Formats: sequence, structure tokens, C-alpha cells
Amino acid sequence: MADNPQTVGDDMVVGLDYTLKLDDGTVVDSSTHGEPLEFLQGAGQIIPGLEKELYGMAVGDEKNVIVYPHQGYGERQGDAYQEFPRSAFPPGSSVEPGMAVQLVDEAGKPHMAFVAEVNDDNVLLDLNHPLAGETLHFDVRIASLRQADEEEREHGHVH
Repeated sequence: MADNPQTVGDDMVVGLDYTLKLDDGTVVDSSTHGEPLEFLQGAGQIIPGLEKELYGMAVGDEKNVIVYPHQGYGERQGDAYQEFPRSAFPPGSSVEPGMAVQLVDEAGKPHMAFVAEVNDDNVLLDLNHPLAGETLHFDVRIASLRQADEEEREHGHVH
């Protein structure tokens, strides 16, 4: 629990306005034209480097946060590619480099992959997160803050 319910701490529901940019200034994502991102602080719902920097902030506080790959989506892994036969994709489906593909592992957990290469026989999928290896620049503002209710704490996410 947070020591001060007026500041970001574990088990607090945080409403976060944000803009995410890369080193070159490219905007990757933003809440500017929508609702703030809501998450349960301390539950690992956002990348560790950003979550750590939000502790102690109050509603209205703004901050620029730089998150290096090891505290974000990790470094790109050169061996995180997997080849699949073209026949594993629906007949007649358009499979093109850059498109997202959802895979499901043996435990039934979904994972996103991206088509790296396509030929007549095979499709090479990149299993790296698209932001792996990137230094992330967040402009954040705490839009709202409240104590999570018992059910949210129990389930580990905002309802």
C-alpha cells in the first residue's frame, strides 16, 4: 500500500497521460487523443523502468522519463526468429513483411510476432518486441490516482 494515498505507490490505480518517443523524436504512442492509460502500480503492468519512475508522483505532476532497453523491452535478440512453413498460414492469405501475427504457445498464452521475410515455402517470424533495443523517452503526467479496491488488488489489474 502507498504511504501517502495522494502519491503513486503500490496498489494505486494510476491514470497516466503519456507520449512515448524514440531517440530520433519519432512518436510511437500517445494518450493525447484518448483516455489516460490506467494500470495498477506495482503489478508489473507497465515496463519496469517507467513504473519505477512514477513512485511518489502526485496528480498533475509531470516528468520526462528515459527508459533504457534493459528496463524496457530488452535488447534485440538475434536468435529470436522462427521459420514456419507457408502452409501454416491460411491458404490465399496475404503474408507480408512487417505484418503482425499472433502465436499461441503450448500453455495457450498469446505472443505477438512480426513477419520478417516471406518466400514461396517459408515465413520467417521475428519474435522480438518491436521496441526491443530502443531507448524510450516518455513525457508523463499523472491524470488521476486512487486506491485500488480489494478485487483489483486480488486480480492484479484495474476493473
